[in-house]
Amino acid sequence: MYVVGYDIGGTKCAVSLGEADGEKITILDRFEVKTTTDPVATLGAMEPKTREFFAKKPVKSIGISCGGPLDSKAGKILVVANLPGWDGFEIVKYLEGKFGVKAYLQNDANACALVEWKYGAGKGTSNMIFITMGTGFGAGLILDGKLYSGTNDNAGEVGHVRMEKDGPFSFGKSGSLEGFCGGGGISRLAERMGGEKGVSAKELAMRARAGDKFALSVFEKSGEVLGRGLSILIDILNPERIVIGGVFMRSGDLFLPPMTRELEKESLSYALKVCEIVPASLSENVGDYAAISVGIRGE
Repeated sequence: MYVVGYDIGGTKCAVSLGEADGEKITILDRFEVKTTTDPVATLGAMEPKTREFFAKKPVKSIGISCGGPLDSKAGKILVVANLPGWDGFEIVKYLEGKFGVKAYLQNDANACALVEWKYGAGKGTSNMIFITMGTGFGAGLILDGKLYSGTNDNAGEVGHVRMEKDGPFSFGKSGSLEGFCGGGGISRLAERMGGEKGVSAKELAMRARAGDKFALSVFEKSGEVLGRGLSILIDILNPERIVIGGVFMRSGDLFLPPMTRELEKESLSYALKVCEIVPASLSENVGDYAAISVGIRGE
């Protein structure tokens, strides 16, 4: 089965061609563009490559993975903080009109949770949480062996939880978990702590590994808040495994010491004892795999 996947992110969007055989997903080709505030222009930049995919293989469907909030049943993006200009965009209708096959939309955290659960680091679990830690921060919940998405697709929006009265602004409020731990949030955290404006989480990680005390202090603070946030999820949901992508996948060594200290202070010991915290195993392209899995599942 051949499926085209659209991974819609706040910084970049990618379209990929994938083949699924039941046991694994293979990415055959991929193309990436910078996200703009115009969804039609952004998708238009990917259209020639998508048509190339359709010319090469008999594509069955299109899967779309996108940050929430969104309405997967209506195929519509709602009001996503990291996608200004995309509010209310009917992405499913747009892509079906362009390519003539069924398209399906799913929250990126839910899509990543499903694909890591079936093919990656969450395989074999019944209760798993996937954490997106890219431009934004959210959670996909696998509970009792199935995806839990809530009443209207908004379960798992943990990035919106206020962790402190004041802090970096993200997801509509100051001091949110996303503000301290999302990729953009870490950059703003560094600025609030006295650093230069606009330095990326990636650059900060490079400096921290080189021994820069300021960069290390930023990850110390972010890791503390991450640990407190995860402790809430552990106490409420009692997962077997928490799988974390994005910034954590690349820089977990910098988060682990402060995160672990907070987890041991804040979590119920008997819940923490049975929970593993691991990086995503589907590499940097977990979003591509996730988008393709949405198309495979048809939801």
